[in-house]
Amino acid sequence: MDRLKRFFINGLLMTAVTLAIRYVSVSFNIYITNRIGAVAMGLFTLISSVYGFALTLATSGISLATTKLVSEALGALEEKERSATVKAIMRKSIVFSFVVSFTVSVFLFLFSGIIGENVLKDVRTVSSLKLLSYTLVPIAVSSSISGYFIAIRKVYKNAVVQVLGQAIKIFSSVYLLGFVFAEDVESACLAIIWGGTIAELISFTVHLISYIIEQKRNKKKENPSNSTVNIEITKKLIPFTLPISFSAYVRSALVTVEHLLIPWGLEKSGSNRDMSLAAYGTLHSIVFPFVLFPSAISSSFAGLLVPEISESAAARDMARIERIIVRVIKTVLIYSVGVAGVMICLANEFGNVFFSEDSAVAYIILIAPLVPIMYLDTSVDSILKGLGHQFYCMIINIVDALFSVILVWILLPKYGIIGYVITVYFTELVNATLSITKLICVTNVKLKIIDLVAKPIFAIILATASIRFVLSAGEIFASSIFEIIIHILLVSLIYFFCLIVFRAIKLKEIKRSVVNFFRA
Repeated sequence: MDRLKRFFINGLLMTAVTLAIRYVSVSFNIYITNRIGAVAMGLFTLISSVYGFALTLATSGISLATTKLVSEALGALEEKERSATVKAIMRKSIVFSFVVSFTVSVFLFLFSGIIGENVLKDVRTVSSLKLLSYTLVPIAVSSSISGYFIAIRKVYKNAVVQVLGQAIKIFSSVYLLGFVFAEDVESACLAIIWGGTIAELISFTVHLISYIIEQKRNKKKENPSNSTVNIEITKKLIPFTLPISFSAYVRSALVTVEHLLIPWGLEKSGSNRDMSLAAYGTLHSIVFPFVLFPSAISSSFAGLLVPEISESAAARDMARIERIIVRVIKTVLIYSVGVAGVMICLANEFGNVFFSEDSAVAYIILIAPLVPIMYLDTSVDSILKGLGHQFYCMIINIVDALFSVILVWILLPKYGIIGYVITVYFTELVNATLSITKLICVTNVKLKIIDLVAKPIFAIILATASIRFVLSAGEIFASSIFEIIIHILLVSLIYFFCLIVFRAIKLKEIKRSVVNFFRA
């Protein structure tokens, strides 16, 4: 199969799966918030911030390292050497992930009491942290296997595991909430975490079986690896993994501190403990997942850019890399500007249909203008990592997180939730600016700001203003998911038409791409 067609098929598959998973996840978060209340959801989010740090320590950037090393082996080695080298890479990757995750798991279990009582300052979190410690090893090993399947372009195996895991998590959590737990805030959190734990263990089992089957299929093609090959792999794996790991460790630690400071800052601004947890839970359990939900499309393709860029870099095909960069940036910006416009235009309709928390609508309107920056930054980071600049990405992420902690500490006690919104804006803009500047410097790619930024913004303003005028004049308001979809489609059609009129996109280019795709 042609490389372009394979890339798009894998991307479309991952997009479909990710969209489905995120839709279910956002709907699940809304259901859970309505079921257990914003206070319990805030406590669960607080637990998740500490768990996120432990999970970062456990996974150690191993998925990306596995993807890059396997991709390089497939792109640079002779066919007879590939199988043995890839198997050696996977052996090292799995052992590394197991050792690190097991160590972190033990520490989380042993120190959960101290963390819950002295760091989170809420004894209701201790039992949940202990339970979560059992999930670290299976997630870390699955992360290695996931990186392998991305590298060999069999992402559907990861997709199956993700869908299965999400389904089990939801059914388990809903069952436990309805029939076993949820008598109080602590029990409600435990019910959700038990559901997630059961899902992770089953997902890991399926992932491992898929990997073993894949290895048996390739057994006949293998040549025995030798100690020299293993040494070379170790020399590549550790230098690649350590910068990513260090970045992830420091950034995750800073993010955890930031998340712990948010309820504290809100309390200092005048809110009580429960009100602070409710605002925190609304932002991080509803608003951000909702705003980032459409990024399933761009992030799915962004994840596949790492092996594509890595192979092209190994072959020193800079012309192809520059073509990919221009297409990616143009596509992501056109898409994300449209998403931001739709969210702002239909924010009240989204609130009426989806949210019981009135504050969620105001937060969405405040955060939506950042959508293009957020989505683009994800794609640019993937390109930089594919080019081998993971150390630079590490520095940017640390700076981003450090600024977040400082600004949350300074602004939240004085300005409350608006201070946090200012923090998000500042750090996202700094992160994206540094990443894009680095990309331009290392590739010499030429970007036309008017075509990439100005034209999509003007197009979406015209599209949303037209729809808003028509809806307001006719007093038409969406009161169901179906009506919201109709409104989104109308905005999208007018947006697409405006893009063509402004020549931000050209029908000839679309036609040529479609013809080339089906000819491949």
